[in-house]
Amino acid sequence: MAVIKTFPTFILELNLQGTYRSVAGVDEAGIGPLAGPVVAAAVILRSRQMENARTKTRWWREVNDSKKLSATIRERLAGEIVRNCESFGLGSASVKEIDEMNILRARLLAMKRAVENLKTVPEMILVDGTYVIPGVALPQQAIVAADEKILSVACASILAKVTRDNLLRKLHEKFPEYRFDQHKGYPTKLHRKLLAEHGPCPEHRKTFAPIAELLRD
Repeated sequence: MAVIKTFPTFILELNLQGTYRSVAGVDEAGIGPLAGPVVAAAVILRSRQMENARTKTRWWREVNDSKKLSATIRERLAGEIVRNCESFGLGSASVKEIDEMNILRARLLAMKRAVENLKTVPEMILVDGTYVIPGVALPQQAIVAADEKILSVACASILAKVTRDNLLRKLHEKFPEYRFDQHKGYPTKLHRKLLAEHGPCPEHRKTFAPIAELLRD
């Protein structure tokens, strides 16, 4: 039986715009890696430009949860999103902040910073996951797997992923022995092997189990 490919839609944003003029989608990249920051993005799409038809003439025809896309497609779509959205903001939380406050709180902090970096102040925020963003005095909805269902959140997931991948490529230049350009800090077989050979560097998350174990040895 053929697998039906599904895409996020702009339906919720359009419905909400009866009450809220501008709706931002927010998502993050970098929860699971052993190294590097967690990065978030917030995206407000131009409602006049958007509709649900995914024809070949629509720039968003391939937009999906970033995990479902190749790196090449993500890079191309990130450029389209930046050129076509009303506003976007990026935010991150450092390895030091992740270790001090835990990854969940650091994730929400990165999201807060992304929202604060929007040039347009949204009237509603759609957040991927189960938690709304603390310290943001705006209406919010937390939606599980929003990056698979909601177009603005899927766009945010792409910008967050592309931005973080580029940051890890820069970390590779500083710490080439860890090959951050290949695994982007995720706990792959290669990354674990290089960790065993070289030990952790300052960009490794010391509170994450594999790193904490190495530091105890």
